[in-house]
Amino acid sequence: MNKKLIVIVGSTGVGKTELCLQIAEHLHIPIVNADSRQIFSEIPIGTAAPTPEQQQRVKHYFVGNHHLDDYYSASLFEEDVMQLLTDNLFNTSDVALMSGGSMMYIDAVCNGIDDIPTIDDNTREWMKQRLETEGLPRLVEELKLLDPEHWKIVDRNNPRRVVHALEICHMTGKTYTSFRLNAKKQRPFDIIKIGLNRDREELYSRINARVLQMFDKGLVDEALAVYDKRGHNSLNTVGYKETFEYLDGLITKDQCVFNIQSNSRRYCRKQQTWFKRDKNIMWFHPDNIKEIINYIDNQLIG
Repeated sequence: MNKKLIVIVGSTGVGKTELCLQIAEHLHIPIVNADSRQIFSEIPIGTAAPTPEQQQRVKHYFVGNHHLDDYYSASLFEEDVMQLLTDNLFNTSDVALMSGGSMMYIDAVCNGIDDIPTIDDNTREWMKQRLETEGLPRLVEELKLLDPEHWKIVDRNNPRRVVHALEICHMTGKTYTSFRLNAKKQRPFDIIKIGLNRDREELYSRINARVLQMFDKGLVDEALAVYDKRGHNSLNTVGYKETFEYLDGLITKDQCVFNIQSNSRRYCRKQQTWFKRDKNIMWFHPDNIKEIINYIDNQLIG
């Protein structure tokens, strides 16, 4: 039998965690977590990371295994997961399970990602200072000169994407475009993709409730504990940006809660749009656990 990787995807708040626990227990395998923020040990509340009790039920990989000061990316995740699968998990089982809502991380493992060089600290710091002193419009014009092809397609209002392309240009002496091959990599295993979805009203209600739970669990204290690292890209995410504004006294707590709920719903829509482009995903309601497990069992037999 070919090795098989089961991939469970779905938007924030849809209910991936409990379903994956039951699938993992059914198949007696661990869970490979594909959430780009849950890897950081300092922020479990705002990222809705699996709890210690859930991790005791089933072994998880890539949960709280990095610190906010660590550099990490989708390409590093691809490398780490491929090594974990080939050197470890597939040696003890013909089946592995990966789940998450981070589109780039899922895509990196399933399809591969362009081998773009890691930016060195000096270049990263230099470009960060240039963005602060010269401003985004000046850097956008520079990108037009250094890499006109990428300039045509990049989001010019997104400083992170503009700066990253310039970092590559300056560090390597080559264009960012030259590294973007977009070639799908062949994998030594079959991939079974399952998507989870709910009616919009039901999903939005769950998202709103989960944000309230995060505050009850101590989101404000968690954000306060990492406040000095607020400039890190790992904290430039829904939940922390809004809470930092509250800690700065710019908005009230009620407005903070409302903003997180609203931005979480917006991110949810972005995830749904991304995943629904993939015609290989079989969609289910997450409450249909028996149906999902039967589908997986049939796929493993076939």
